[in-house]
Amino acid sequence: MTVGELKFDPQGLIPAVVQEADTGDLLMVAWMDRSAVEQTLASGVTHFWSRSRSVPWRKGETSGHTQHVRAVYADCDADALLVQVHQEGVACHTGRRTCFFAALQEGGGKPGSPPPANMLERLERTIETRKANPRPDSYVAGLLAEGEAAICRKIGEEAAEVITAALGGEGDRRLIEEAADLWFHTLVLLGARSIPLREVVVELARRHAGRAGSDR
Repeated sequence: MTVGELKFDPQGLIPAVVQEADTGDLLMVAWMDRSAVEQTLASGVTHFWSRSRSVPWRKGETSGHTQHVRAVYADCDADALLVQVHQEGVACHTGRRTCFFAALQEGGGKPGSPPPANMLERLERTIETRKANPRPDSYVAGLLAEGEAAICRKIGEEAAEVITAALGGEGDRRLIEEAADLWFHTLVLLGARSIPLREVVVELARRHAGRAGSDR
């Protein structure tokens, strides 16, 4: 598809959803005119049109939080864009990484908490909460209090149980349960070190990209 095939609205604009390419995190929504689309494709960094100020702008031109474009997709109706980027710093002017952090209250969500993309991120949030506000009845808080050595011992135990389940004929269900334990305790270790799960996902994406097109 070419820029000429895009369907801009009567104001000459098209909405652009910006997504972190490595993690799938939704970062922001902004508007582009034809020139912004062309500049984005030509320069490899995102350009937009400000509806409030009626001027073009480049993401990061004042904040330094540049978005390096990996790919741009049009939807099936050619009237909306998905822009996959590598985000430097944060995407939101509030200082948060994503602009999507205000949950609607009627659904029971809590304001100020970005939506978790999957179960691993939900677990990561829980671990962060237990680390910041430990409770005496919390297994995670107790494990964090014991320190990294204790967490590493637990990971070693869980890894051995995964191997035993796989090779000992204990069945697929048992293997799934032990793998879940191993992943969970690895997340606790990452939390103890304040390493975001996102960094692991990015590393996996980097390795995958480096092997794209190979037979390995």
